Amino acid sequence: MSQRVSDQVMADVIAETRSNSSSHRHGGGGGGDDTTSLPYMHKVGTPPKQTLFQEIKHSFNETFFPDKPFGKFKDQSGFRKLELGLQYIFPILEWGRHYDLKKFRGDFIAGLTIASLCIPQDLAYAKLANLDPWYGLYSSFVAPLVYAFMGTSRDIAIGPVAVVSLLLGTLLSNEISNTKSHDYLRLAFTATFFAGVTQMLLGVCRLGFLIDFLSHAAIVGFMAGAAITIGLQQLKGLLGISNNNFTKKTDIISVMRSVWTHVHHGWNWETILIGLSFLIFLLITKYIAKKNKKLFWVSAISPMISVIVSTFFVYITRADKRGVSIVKHIKSGVNPSSANEIFFHGKYLGAGVRVGVVAGLVALTEAIAIGRTFAAMKDYALDGNKEMVAMGTMNIVGSLSSCYVTTGSFSRSAVNYMAGCKTAVSNIVMSIVVLLTLLVITPLFKYTPNAVLASIIIAAVVNLVNIEAMVLLWKIDKFDFVACMGAFFGVIFKSVEIGLLIAVAISFAKILLQVTRPRTAVLGKLPGTSVYRNIQQYPKAAQIPGMLIIRVDSAIYFSNSNYIKERILRWLIDEGAQRTESELPEIQHLIVEMSPVTDIDTSGIHAFEELYKTLQKREVQLILANPGPVVIEKLHASKLTELIGEDKIFLTVADAVATYGPKTAAF
Repeated sequence: MSQRVSDQVMADVIAETRSNSSSHRHGGGGGGDDTTSLPYMHKVGTPPKQTLFQEIKHSFNETFFPDKPFGKFKDQSGFRKLELGLQYIFPILEWGRHYDLKKFRGDFIAGLTIASLCIPQDLAYAKLANLDPWYGLYSSFVAPLVYAFMGTSRDIAIGPVAVVSLLLGTLLSNEISNTKSHDYLRLAFTATFFAGVTQMLLGVCRLGFLIDFLSHAAIVGFMAGAAITIGLQQLKGLLGISNNNFTKKTDIISVMRSVWTHVHHGWNWETILIGLSFLIFLLITKYIAKKNKKLFWVSAISPMISVIVSTFFVYITRADKRGVSIVKHIKSGVNPSSANEIFFHGKYLGAGVRVGVVAGLVALTEAIAIGRTFAAMKDYALDGNKEMVAMGTMNIVGSLSSCYVTTGSFSRSAVNYMAGCKTAVSNIVMSIVVLLTLLVITPLFKYTPNAVLASIIIAAVVNLVNIEAMVLLWKIDKFDFVACMGAFFGVIFKSVEIGLLIAVAISFAKILLQVTRPRTAVLGKLPGTSVYRNIQQYPKAAQIPGMLIIRVDSAIYFSNSNYIKERILRWLIDEGAQRTESELPEIQHLIVEMSPVTDIDTSGIHAFEELYKTLQKREVQLILANPGPVVIEKLHASKLTELIGEDKIFLTVADAVATYGPKTAAF
């Protein structure tokens, strides 16, 4: 058997050598009759032919199951498959087996620390969603428990966040203007339910790659715009302006007009004093924590200190009698069921679905970005699809237990990380502390001034305005900077949803622009090598007399095939004119370097056929260099290789130049 294989290999080598020899003789007119000095050249290989089913299966697996999630189930017993299945759904069953007291110590401290941060934030963020403060606490009790059992991030801290709260409040108030009505509350639960359904479907159907269509640049601009919008909204509480006198719009012009309209009879100096005092205190603690990472706890506990001190101050001075707005009543007790409050039919069902899908996608984008950041810092794997299922499940469960949309909080996750958390148990500890707060402490928040809650929100969103990231975008990619600014100005001058729409639109526009107008480059030979590179990047790279070498830096599809053909012809005309002026030999061979071309469709094949015919009329020979496996297979299937000629397809540009170029260029 081995002898037959060896004989076959030898026969293939001899046949290939003869084929190459024939190819060299055929190309001798371009490079002289002496072909004995030409090096051995490999032919472009063709991959094994696959059936239609194999191609579909491969594409399907690469698109939806690149991580091969079912590989671990292979050749396992039924009981072991059940065990692995439960561990896949509930990762805590896998890492929980190795949990010990040392890890719990870190998680316990981290859980207490983020609880001290989340409780005052929850009271404030619920107001952004136009909900009563206790719904923020409800959301930080149920959701973290669910995530701890199903999530794969060790560091992410779950709860309400400023941007999603503002987005939810804005979208819901567009549907129901009376934010104190029971229907508004029901719509909030409905939107939360469908946000969870959206997130879960993306995870179950393994469509998580869809959230990547929102570019980093667009997210930076959207977050910055949302942060400024949130900060402007807090001027109402910071200055003591009543809700009835303040605009419901979120754009900067409407808000500032509302603020200055009430400057003489709407502002309360005691409220301003309280708010600004604690805002300065919060910002100072954030600065201290930023300068000295070991003092992160100073910033983490400062919101709770602010709430305690301000509440005590208002209580003993009875400042609420002199116009200082306070929280007043906060319900105590565990979350009541809200399963019968969700709109599963009626006129608000469509609104609940629309708001839920938008809020769910934004929440998911933020959570995945946070999870990936900390996973990279600690060097562990984050399963994006499991994260989506976990996020979806916690929001569905939350909607049934009086919670609104929750996700990963960057500020709390950063504190969780710096406090030394080891696993998601820190979320369980935080949840228990919130539960104890709901059962015992909530009546003590009665005299908490709203100005302090406004200060907490402003201090929390300051870091969302990332000036350094914007400057970096300007330096690296001007189009990314335009996307960033488009989302930013859309949010602050119009509305949160318009800013989000602009962010998505610009992200898609960038994708379409890059797909429909791919880059092409003229290549030249680096001195003393057989390497060919872009002559704009390497000015010393020399072009080959009588040849034009062009590299296409994209797959060739119906959306760009005509542009690529026309761009190549423009290169040919421009380069031909320059060489004529310089009295250099006319271009006789056009080499298309296809290494970056990962795929080509029928429109691309047709474009190359037209390119070949056009070049033939101009007495220019088309040559292809290094087409990939998918491309060469389609070239053979379309018989384009027969049209161009098998001897005009080479493994490298150097081989093509050695065969058809002048002797001086070959070596």
